[in-house]
Amino acid sequence: MEKKKRSTFSGRVGFVLAAAGSAVGLGNIWRFPYLAAKYGGGIFLFVYLILAATFGYTMIISETTLGRMTQKSPVGAFKKAGAGKTLRIGGWINAIVPLLIVPYYSVIGGWVLKYLFMYIVGDGDELATDMSNPNAVSFFERFLGSSTEQVGWFLLFATFTMVIIFLGVRNGIEKVSKFMMPVLVILSIMVVVYSVTRPGAIEGVKYFLIPNFSKFSWMTVVAALGQMFYSLSVAMGILYTFGSYMKKDVDIENSTVKVEIFDTLIAIISGLMVIPAVFALNGGQETTLKAGPSLMFISLPNVFDSMGFGRGIGILFFLLVFFAATTSSVALAESIVSTFEDEFHLSRVKASLLVSFFVALLGIFSALGFNDLSSIKILNLDILDFFDFLTNSVMMPIGAIATIILILKVVKIEKIEEEVMLTSKFRRKDMYKIVLKYFAIIFLLIILVTSVLNTLGIISI
Repeated sequence: MEKKKRSTFSGRVGFVLAAAGSAVGLGNIWRFPYLAAKYGGGIFLFVYLILAATFGYTMIISETTLGRMTQKSPVGAFKKAGAGKTLRIGGWINAIVPLLIVPYYSVIGGWVLKYLFMYIVGDGDELATDMSNPNAVSFFERFLGSSTEQVGWFLLFATFTMVIIFLGVRNGIEKVSKFMMPVLVILSIMVVVYSVTRPGAIEGVKYFLIPNFSKFSWMTVVAALGQMFYSLSVAMGILYTFGSYMKKDVDIENSTVKVEIFDTLIAIISGLMVIPAVFALNGGQETTLKAGPSLMFISLPNVFDSMGFGRGIGILFFLLVFFAATTSSVALAESIVSTFEDEFHLSRVKASLLVSFFVALLGIFSALGFNDLSSIKILNLDILDFFDFLTNSVMMPIGAIATIILILKVVKIEKIEEEVMLTSKFRRKDMYKIVLKYFAIIFLLIILVTSVLNTLGIISI
């Protein structure tokens, strides 16, 4: 049988923008700002930057290099690299994670589309809640309670994602990333300029950018470590897959460093969009800053409603969130499609149709978990939150640990070094070796244990 030619990116720019798009998602836009606000602002940012430049860099270059070296998505990469049957489970974990994430991620993407639509048609004021009324029911709560709306907007977002996947690597993922990522940056900067120039916003800028070491705690490190891990698309199969699409003449270190920088800058920009705006609204009330996921769907509409040009800023903000959600969702879906193509020898069309079926099935369950299926609880979590816990808190740290063991025990660091240095100087080689050998698994165990304990209510992150 003739060997099927593997899809590739057109070059370094294609890889960088697609991989950066995978990393820049909802976690950057709302999770980073509220964790930064909760754990001391500037000191959280300081710790995050150190971890991104060390542990984050190590994980990005490890997965991307393994992908390019083997020319396979995660399952095939573990197999081709020589992993035994037990360790190959790590490859399957990396492959299954996106299959579980895309459905519920698309539900949240549907929420973003709904809010964007509301602002576009001029109904953005309905999204704000009268916070002075303790009995007020937010628009978001009413929206979650409608099974028809939940499923409808989920299917719209999921369909948009899968259409891009059907178009292929260069015509779909690469072209969309090349359009959406620059526009996302421009929109982000426009919202930042608006946010930081509001009366009272400068205090929020200071809080976020200037480290206050008196606010440092062990939980600052734990929270920054977890956020950095999730934000950079580690252990989701994405970097293996995109690495396998990377041509052998592309500078792998230069490319992965750009992804690391791009993702970190968007996280910082997100903090500057959100935190100063909240300070401008109410002087930075802790209850608003630490609102968690509801920050984007309840608190921020209130912030926009209190501002001049609230409708315009609402459109800009939710448009950029939509772009961020789309690029991440597409990258996750592509990882699954690539695995199905590699492991089950399916055509791209058949693999894409199979993925679409799974996404629709699991996504509808997640969407109905807030209304018709709200009685179903697992570990006292609704369906969407359970899938989020299972993937982010359990499977991803274990999958990343498997990658580290694969490199240390099977592939060996020298082979990774050799692959990187085909096109790169590998300037952080010594740091990479130290983090990989002595710190990476410890960091991953910290993420695993603290995430599980947090979900079980034993500690609070």
